[in-house]
Amino acid sequence: MRIYHQSSGRGHQNMRTCIYLLASTIGASCTPAAQASDQALPPQQPARVITSGYKVVEIARGLNHPWSMAFLPDGSMLVTERVGRLRLIRAGRLLPEPISGIPTIHTGGQAGLFDVVLHPDFTHNHMLYLTYAAGNRTANGTQVARARLDGTALQDLQVIFKALPLKDTDNHNGGRMAFLPDGTFALTIGEGFEYQEKAQDLASDLGKIVRLNDDGTVPRDNPFIGEPSVRPEIYTWGHRNPQGLVFDGPRGILFETEHGPRGGDELNIIVAHRNYGWPVITYGMDYSGAYVSAYTQRAGLEQPEIYWTPSIAPSGLAIYRGDKFPAWKGDLFAGALAFRHLRRIHLGERGNVLDQEQLLNELRWRIRDVRAPDDGYLYVCTDEEDGRVLRLEPAG
Repeated sequence: MRIYHQSSGRGHQNMRTCIYLLASTIGASCTPAAQASDQALPPQQPARVITSGYKVVEIARGLNHPWSMAFLPDGSMLVTERVGRLRLIRAGRLLPEPISGIPTIHTGGQAGLFDVVLHPDFTHNHMLYLTYAAGNRTANGTQVARARLDGTALQDLQVIFKALPLKDTDNHNGGRMAFLPDGTFALTIGEGFEYQEKAQDLASDLGKIVRLNDDGTVPRDNPFIGEPSVRPEIYTWGHRNPQGLVFDGPRGILFETEHGPRGGDELNIIVAHRNYGWPVITYGMDYSGAYVSAYTQRAGLEQPEIYWTPSIAPSGLAIYRGDKFPAWKGDLFAGALAFRHLRRIHLGERGNVLDQEQLLNELRWRIRDVRAPDDGYLYVCTDEEDGRVLRLEPAG
């Protein structure tokens, strides 16, 4: 076990014409003056660098681009590797052999094995869920499978959801999943990078958050049930590449983070049947430096709680409710891939953002996921070929 002591970062073609057409379909003109509205702009806030008050303990290393973590009732830990393996850390040791019985995974680029999430009644049914890319380079999509964990093997695996249509890119898959209090779950699906206009197309799962029952069927109270030419699983739309998702039980809020292009990363509060704007509105620019859209707000489109420009590339998202760090209770933590730190988002009682902090800067590792299990500590995994699982503990 290693302790790290703390001392006191393919361009898309310009699609403005397409976006202006999308804007016109929701009643917007294509003049910059049309941007004015009564909506308040979300705050851009500085983030202090914090290097004291915690220490970092290495739990495991040697993971190939770990993507997600889940904590078993006996204290063991499951970790997904993007290359298509599910690993087990038991008694502080990474077992050499991966869990067997996982589905066939499509890998390459950003595609691979993504989230691992336990069923809310895992103690009794031993069911877990995997999200991943499936298919091939020319036709792939985000899928969900569930299976029963039996020791070091998955049994009775079923594919319960396939995002449609398939795409021919290995980017912007989404893939985060979170259970809600009613036993349904939400799943993020990216817009495939080359298909950003699909985020506004309700006949497509691309660029959406979908809501499903625990068996993959569509809940009868989903917002688009019974509407023709709309996929019934859609819960919200207008998303780019959402890679952070967590439900905060005490506040009753579903928080989401998503990648913007060059800037314009977002923290959103997710509410059913709402349009989060991409690519009609954005605080980011295209990678080429051109506008994706000239607009940052529109009537009927949701504003983020906060946005990040330049882009921090937010990844996994957790809400801290433990007892080891009392000052952090009720706060969000997000990995920052581009800026290589852990971002603390200090929240008020209603989920409003008060301020932000940066942790783990000196390690200079890409933080892919963050989790806050019942033991009261905070865990992160690093997105490297020799990836690590780290635990934050109180200093001293």
